[in-house]
Parts: sequence; C-alpha cells; structure tokens
Amino acid sequence: MTHLRSEEINDEFDGDTLHEECGVFGILGHQDAATLTALGLHALQHRGQEAAGIVTFDGRQFRTEKRMGLVGDHYTDPAILAKLPGSIAIGHTRYSTTGEVALRNVQPLFAELEVGGIAIAHNGNFTNGLTLRRQIIATGAICQSTSDTEVVLHLIARSRHSSTVDRFIDAIRQMEGGYSMLAMTRTKLIAARDPTGIRPLVMGELDGKPIFCSETCALDIIGAKYVRDVENGEVIICETQPDGSISIDARKPANPQPERLCLFEYVYFARPDSVVGGRSVYVARKNMGINLAKESPVEGDVVVPVPDGGTPAALGYAQQSGIPFEYGIIRNHYVGRTFIEPTQQIRAFGVKLKHSANRAMIEGKRVVLVDDSIVRGTTSLKIVQMIRDAGATEVHVRVASPMIFYPDFYGIDTPNADKLLANQYADVKAMAKYIGADSLEFLTIDGLYRAVGGENRNPARPQFTDHYFTGDYPTRLLDKNGETAGLKLSVLATGG
Repeated sequence: MTHLRSEEINDEFDGDTLHEECGVFGILGHQDAATLTALGLHALQHRGQEAAGIVTFDGRQFRTEKRMGLVGDHYTDPAILAKLPGSIAIGHTRYSTTGEVALRNVQPLFAELEVGGIAIAHNGNFTNGLTLRRQIIATGAICQSTSDTEVVLHLIARSRHSSTVDRFIDAIRQMEGGYSMLAMTRTKLIAARDPTGIRPLVMGELDGKPIFCSETCALDIIGAKYVRDVENGEVIICETQPDGSISIDARKPANPQPERLCLFEYVYFARPDSVVGGRSVYVARKNMGINLAKESPVEGDVVVPVPDGGTPAALGYAQQSGIPFEYGIIRNHYVGRTFIEPTQQIRAFGVKLKHSANRAMIEGKRVVLVDDSIVRGTTSLKIVQMIRDAGATEVHVRVASPMIFYPDFYGIDTPNADKLLANQYADVKAMAKYIGADSLEFLTIDGLYRAVGGENRNPARPQFTDHYFTGDYPTRLLDKNGETAGLKLSVLATGG
C-alpha cells in the first residue's frame, strides 16, 4: 500500500483520520481487460482498502467478482481472474464514507434494464443522493444495496430516452456533488466527471485501447499512455464497432463551469507519483513544505517527516530552511489494519504499532516535525510524545496545509466539525499545548494555493475546492441543508 498519513496511524483506536475516497478503473477492447483492471486497482489501493470489485462482459454475459479486503489478497489469484473473461471491464476499490461495510455495497453495481445490462462505479459523493433515494422509494422502487450509486441505476431505468447513453446522461445530470463515474454496457465504456470537477478522472491508452482511471499512477503500472484529463462536466463514450474499431464521442455541457479540483488530492489523497490536473502531486507537496518554511521558520537541528504523507513537504521545508532532513520516525510497513484487535488493553501501544522513533536522529536535538495535515490532533499528541521520549529537546510541529474547520460532503470521511482540532481551541498556542509541542504552525491558504497552482486564492472565484479550510462549498448541499437534513435510513451509505 502507499502512503499512510500520521492521522491514520491510530485510526483503529480513536478515529483520528481523514479517510481516502475510492478509485475507479476501466478499459475497453483489450483481451486482458480483467488483469489490467486488477493491476490498475492495485495502483489505486490507497484510495480505498475495504473492498474491490470488477465487472466484465465476455460477449454473452456480464461477469462479476467482488471481494472484501485488499486487491492483492484476491485478484492475484489466476482462478478468480479466469472467472472474468472479456475485453471490457470496469473496477472499483472502495472506502465507504458512512454506513455499513458489506459485500452488497461493493461496486461496480450491475442491473439488467430495458435497454440491456449496465454496470456502474463511482468515486466521490452525491450531495442530493438521499433526497433522490427518498423520492424513488416513495414511488415504489426497491433498493438492494445501501450505496447511493444505486440511485443512478434507478434514474437510468426511469429515463424516457431511448438509448443507454442518453439515459445515463439524463441520470447523472440529476446528480449533484463531486464524482467521477464509469459505466459499461455490452459494447460501451462511458466516463463522466462532475460539473465542478471536484474528483479527478484521466483518460489513457494501451495498445490503442481506451482506459479511464482516477489517477495517472494506474496508467503507469500497466505501461499505458496518458492522453488527457476528462474535463469537468464531460461525458466520454467509447464504443466497440462491428468491425472491431473503437469510436470515441465526447459530450460537454452547454454551460460549462470553471473547474475546481479538490485540494486534498494534492495535500493527501493522490499518490505522490501521480499527475493531477496537469500538476505533479510530489512537486506540489514539496512546494507546500517550501512555502511553509518561508511562512513559519523556526530554529531547529533536524527536519523530521511524519511518514509517509509528510515526507515530500519535509523535504521542501529542509531545502528552504537549510536544516538537515532526517528520517526521525521509521514506519513499520508490515503491520496491517487488522493486525491486532483494538481492545482497551493494547490502546497504549497506539502509534508504536506502525511507527517508532529513530533515537539516533532525535536525541538531544531540536526537532521540526512536518506533517501533511491535522484532523483531531489525538494522534499528533502521541507522535510528539514519542519524539520527546526519544530525547528531543524541542519539538516544533509544522503542518503543510491550513487548519481544517469544516466537514466534507464530496466523498471524504471527516469527523463532525466539533471534533476537529481547529474548532476545539481558541488559538494555535492552545492547540500546541494540547499536542505537547513547543510551537505549532499551519500553512496559509494562499501558501497552499501557490504551492499547487502558482498564485494566491481568488476569493471571488476560488480556483480549487477548499471548503474544509474556508467553508466555501462549491455546490449546494441539498441532503444536509434541505428537507432531508437529519433523515436516517437503515440502508444509507455513500458510494465512495
């Protein structure tokens, strides 16, 4: 698996984390479609570790394999891949942002409709999914899963358009929020991105065959070529023709909106070797550290990252400040998420299950500890104490993103606002005292914008989605603020 941020170190024990979203991958016209999809999902594993699913079509029928757990635990088995013949496939690796973890929720979801079979997978969250679910249930619909992805299937089934593509477009035009979606029929692979472009989606090519996936790292793992990003609000239809060729039709909204990519893709979610929105994630994170050193300098003897999320920023901080970079914390890569039951008896182990201090680099030194973000702060407290126990004379915490004040509704699993560290204390000094640091500073919102996009934030028209820092939500929040606010359904969960 890829980077594991500091706030996730102890998430089994106290939920101090921003969880990943989900990852999607699809390919059309390749004889090794299922194998390539499994490899692509493996590269996207960091976006969701709860479950994975793949759907293929073999020329006669759709084939589905869904498994709880990691991609590598199941889809490296030749026997499982043999159950997925066909030259078209879509796959999904999942983290549910709310509700139950169950096999029935694992995507892609499949349905037989009047116009034929269709499978759908998406990354993100619909902010009006609950509202639409209530409406379709009230008219007699039966929901088999607890995923809001199923709402899209119902809307496709109910559409009055004749073609599958027009029905699909009709359905997603009714959805609000942030999402990247893939759909497949017997002959088509369809990709769609939300009108604001909150969630990423890229198009690639392998042996002349089209591919869509959440990040470019999934193209790299199979040796595919990056073609371009799917534009916000765009729907791309790839279809196998009778002569074996593949047609590609791109449909764009009549009134396009400015794109606002999620800043947390750069801060944390995307893999550092990915290119998101034409920008290197690694370079952006290193720039965050450089800007952090400019904004919040401090005297120190060593710059230490909280691995793995804080490493690029720590390199940037060290480069700009001239303070040596050292691995003062060593991560144990062989401890799984279910290594040990989170009983009260072993809670004291906490951070040490996955990280340990490198005393030789810390003892007797003033440590500048760099992390990518802080959510609740409970894990930061334990990390700082671990550094002090290893003999640090001072611990100065520097965070390569702004303070998080607001919850997310576009696919990031955030704690309630009152649980966020920034909302629990009057100022940064009080926060520093809570986590036990000699000082604590965060990157400013303009410092983050410059690191990613090269210019300050435009308050009149923000270039990125940044509501968790600013409260400026890019879409309306119908389920939260509308008449369905507070409504509980026994089968409600987001689709990832």
